[in-house]
Amino acid sequence: MSPEFDHYARPWRSRFEPLLRQYLPQPDPQRPALAEAMAYSLGSGGKRIRPMLVYAASAALNRAPDSSLDRVALSVECLHAYSLVHDDLPAMDDDDLRRGHPTCHIAYDEATAILAGDALQALAFELLAGCETLTAAQRVALVCDLARASGASGMVLGQAIDLGAVDQQLTLTELERMHRHKTGALIRASVTMGARASEAGERQLVNLIEYAEAIGLAFQVQDDILDVTADTGTLGKRQGADVSRHKPTYVSLLGLDGARAKSHELLEQSLGALNDFGAGADALRHLARYVVERDH
Repeated sequence: MSPEFDHYARPWRSRFEPLLRQYLPQPDPQRPALAEAMAYSLGSGGKRIRPMLVYAASAALNRAPDSSLDRVALSVECLHAYSLVHDDLPAMDDDDLRRGHPTCHIAYDEATAILAGDALQALAFELLAGCETLTAAQRVALVCDLARASGASGMVLGQAIDLGAVDQQLTLTELERMHRHKTGALIRASVTMGARASEAGERQLVNLIEYAEAIGLAFQVQDDILDVTADTGTLGKRQGADVSRHKPTYVSLLGLDGARAKSHELLEQSLGALNDFGAGADALRHLARYVVERDH
């Protein structure tokens, strides 16, 4: 993480990491592997971009972290962890390495991984629905935000398009649409939900959504760049995995230099969307720069 963003993120991460232990279920004596696999998948590192976006969007609105934001942040990370567990399965991307560790179905078994993902998804919605410090209207809106981002109009659709794109030649527009769903939808939801929980005004929400859509796409462009420029040890997953599966990427369509230019174009779009915000949005600005400058 960049030093600039780390300045903002360090206290949020210190606040966030203990929540994982607080809200995860205790192992059941008859089948302890389920809770253990959930904890393994949720606690195995990661950049925590999505929870940080929840806190950073709230900071842009000059709101300090509180228990309701904690639940929102944890809900999006639970949803993200579920999606990774399922994406790594043999029937999906068939990956054996995630964040430098064996994927969940390798560390446990395929059935346990499926159930752990299911349970993490359910926990994400339970955290929102049971947040008594938010109004009923806020809770319903947040549940809807997360459902749209994760379902057949969000990540699930993106993954379905991705699976169907193997050995296919997509246009740039088709590739962008896939990634706006698969990667961008939950990034957008993280920002939207942090803003909604902080009672953002209509214009503020529009600008923050514009920001989130730009960095959501930039995140995937940089992932495609790293897939061909970084090594497995740095990435924490198999280098060249997309190329080996014959998947279309921004690098395959635009070339390496073109993909880098695209990521910086999206960076400028994201920063421009924050022009109406003051210093409270600096964490969002530094996070956008981190997204396109990261090496893993």
